[in-house]
Order: sequence, then C-alpha cells, then structure tokens
Amino acid sequence: MIITKLKDIDEIYNMIEPYSKILIVGCDGCCQPPRSLNEAKTLGQMLELKAKMNGKDLKYKAITCLRQCDDRIAGSTIKPHIEDYEAILSLACGIGPATLNRIFDDILTFPAQNSMFNGAESHGDNRYEEYCDCCGDCLLGVTGGICPVATCAKGLHNGPCGGQVEGKCEVGGYKYPCAWILIYERLKKFNRLDLFTKYRPPIDYRNMESPGHLTLLEEYTNEEEEVEE
Repeated sequence: MIITKLKDIDEIYNMIEPYSKILIVGCDGCCQPPRSLNEAKTLGQMLELKAKMNGKDLKYKAITCLRQCDDRIAGSTIKPHIEDYEAILSLACGIGPATLNRIFDDILTFPAQNSMFNGAESHGDNRYEEYCDCCGDCLLGVTGGICPVATCAKGLHNGPCGGQVEGKCEVGGYKYPCAWILIYERLKKFNRLDLFTKYRPPIDYRNMESPGHLTLLEEYTNEEEEVEE
C-alpha cells in the first residue's frame, strides 16, 4: 500500500484560494490511512470554515473514486461532477492528481496529500515497513526474500559496508538492522549461503529510469478490446 500524509491545511487552502467552487475527490484505493468519502467531507468542512475566517465563500462537493490511478475509472467517476466546479482537490497519492490533470486538462487538480512511501503494515508493532523500491530487477530470489535495494539504507547490491556494528546500520544512529546481516542470517537458516556468495551483476539502472513507462503486451490489449466489444 502507499503511505500518505495530509498536507498542512494552510498549504491546501493557499492552493485553492483563488477558486470559489471546488470538487474534493477521495480515493478508495491503496492509500493508508484511508482517504475516502468521509475524509473528503471532513477536509471540505475545514476548508469551508477557513474560507469564512478569511471573509470568503467556498462551495465544495465531496465524492470518492475507486482508484484515481486508473484513467477509465477516474474519468467515468469524476466527469459527471466537474462541470459545476472550478478546480479539483485530490486525496489520492501523487499518482492521483497527476492522472486527473492528464484526463481533465481543462481544469486544474491540486494534491491534498504528500506521498511518503509504499510499504506493508506490521500490526504487531504498529509500523509500516518499506519493502520494495520497484527497481525492475527483483533480487528476492537470491537474498532470502529481503530486498537490499529497499532495506539497505545505502542500497548496496553485493554485501554489507563497514558501517554496521553488531548488526545495526550506522544510518539512523544504529537503531535499524543492517539489511545484509539480515540476508546472511536468513540464508544461513535455510542452508542457502551459496546464494550469499553468488555473483550479482551491477544494477541495470535502465530498469529504474524516470519517468517509467510500461506498455501492455499486444495479446493482452487485444483480449481486453474483445471483452469490451
């Protein structure tokens, strides 16, 4: 899931201040904490109150969308509502406002959130952990399921540096475990230290280039078109 954080209310208000009618769009997708209809309504009330404090009248409508990152879902969900509004305020991760600005190029969409990272929830200690950097060349098969790119603070690809002490990484003040020590211990547990010494070629940064582009296979696209017909 993608972890997000609501922007400061003053920052959000400054973005939409020139407009008197805004559409606030929540997202039912993978953002955590959830930013759906209730959150959209609450934000609208806060902005409405702030506008009144500044002697202005703000009208808003709060809706939600299944996934703002899907252009067809977002388009069909939001299009019926935008005609009466001057701007859109998105409660999705950064992909949401980027997508909406592309779909609806005659109206500005502003972000209400900051995207922090993509991670998994650990209920035991009430934490979110980042496990994947979407590097395009997954190493989990040779590192015991622990990603050195995302887990190592330095993104080291072929083993630990000299900055670990008693299994703790120097980055962050020796609070967090060294990724490569974790990898070593896990592979040792399963008697697979042969993988630890396995040669790993340098990272192919062409798979991580930004902005990333991904084209569906032609067969998949054709099958999808047939279903739509």
